[in-house]
Amino acid sequence: MKRLFFSVAMLIIGITAFSQAKIQFLNSEHDFGVFKEEAGRQSFNFIVTNTGDSALVILNVVPSCGCTTPEWTKSPIPPKGQGKITAIYDPAGRPGAFDKTLTVHTNTKPEMSVLRIKGEVSPHEKTIEELYTFAVGPVRFESNHLPFTNVKKNEKKVRVMPIINTSKNPVKLEFDALPKHLTLKSNPETLKAGQKGIIEATYDANLNPEQWGSNTDMAKVKIDGVILPNLFFYVSANLVEDFSGLSKEELDNAPVFKIAQTTIDIGTMVQETTRDVEFKYKNEGKRDLHIRSVKASCGCTAVQQGSNVIKPGEESSIKATFNSGGYSGKVTKAIYVYNDDPKYSEVLLFFNADVTPKTPAK
Repeated sequence: MKRLFFSVAMLIIGITAFSQAKIQFLNSEHDFGVFKEEAGRQSFNFIVTNTGDSALVILNVVPSCGCTTPEWTKSPIPPKGQGKITAIYDPAGRPGAFDKTLTVHTNTKPEMSVLRIKGEVSPHEKTIEELYTFAVGPVRFESNHLPFTNVKKNEKKVRVMPIINTSKNPVKLEFDALPKHLTLKSNPETLKAGQKGIIEATYDANLNPEQWGSNTDMAKVKIDGVILPNLFFYVSANLVEDFSGLSKEELDNAPVFKIAQTTIDIGTMVQETTRDVEFKYKNEGKRDLHIRSVKASCGCTAVQQGSNVIKPGEESSIKATFNSGGYSGKVTKAIYVYNDDPKYSEVLLFFNADVTPKTPAK
C-alpha cells in the first residue's frame, strides 16, 4: 500500500514538474502596407495563445528602435487562454520603407520569440512654410543663406534658390549693398500674386582677389523699392586655389607645406590675460611656397604671419596671441591657413587652453 501511494505521489510530482507554458502567435509578422506620414501612428495586435499546461507570462517586449512602442497583456495567461502584444509604429519624420522587430521575453522554453512589422511611409506633402522657410515680407525664400561651397579663385559660379510670392498682389524684389564680386537678382524681378521664381546668384571670385577660404557676404533686401530694416540675405563661399591645370611635372615640383604639429596645448591661464602660441612649418617642396591667407576662428585670437613667400628648404612660423577674456574652462580655438601646396592647401591649426576665473580684487 505504501509502495502504491509513493508511486502515485511521484507521478503527480512528475506531471507538475513537466508542466510548461507554451506560446503561439496567430501571426508573427504584419505588413502595414503603404500609408501616409500624416496618417499618424499605426498599430497592430499580435494575438498570443497559451498552448501549454501552465500559466504564460509575458515578461517584456523590446522593440528594435524607438520608432516602435509595444504594449502587451500584463496578467498571466491561463492554458488555452489568449492575450495580445500591440506594436505601435510612429511614422513622424520617417518616410520610406521600414522593417522592425519586437523581441518577446516569456516564461517559456525558449524564452524569446521575435515578431516583425514592416511597411512603407509616404512622406507628407510639405507646406509652403516648410518649403520656403525664410519670410521676406510677402515673399518667402527657401532659406536666408545661399552657400556656394567651394569656388575657385579664377572662377565665376552661378547658383539659384527658389522663392514664392505668397501675397495677393504683385511684388518687386531687389537686393542692395552688394559687393562687386556678387550679383543677386530675382527672376522674374516682379512676382505676380502666388507666383514662384528664383534668385539668381553669381559669384565672381576674380573680383575678390584678397580673400581666401570661408567668406560670407550680407545683402539687404528691397521689396517694392523699400529696403527692409534689420533683415539680411547671406551668401557664403569657400575660395580655393585651382590646381586642376597643373601638369605632372608642375605637381612634382610644387611647394610642400610641412608643419611640425597642428595642435598645441598652451596650458592654464587666467581670464582677461593673453598667451602667445607659435606653429612652425617648412617648405619641403621645390618651388616657392605662398601663404595666401591666415585667419583666426574668432576675434579673441590675433594672428601674425611673417613672410608670405617661403623658399624651398626655408622655415617660417605662424604666431597667434589668444586673449582669454571672459572664457572659463577648456577652450579650443582654430587658425585657418591657405597656401599653394596642391596637396595641403587648406590647413587647420588648433590650440587648447584651460582658462581659470580671475581672482576678485580685495
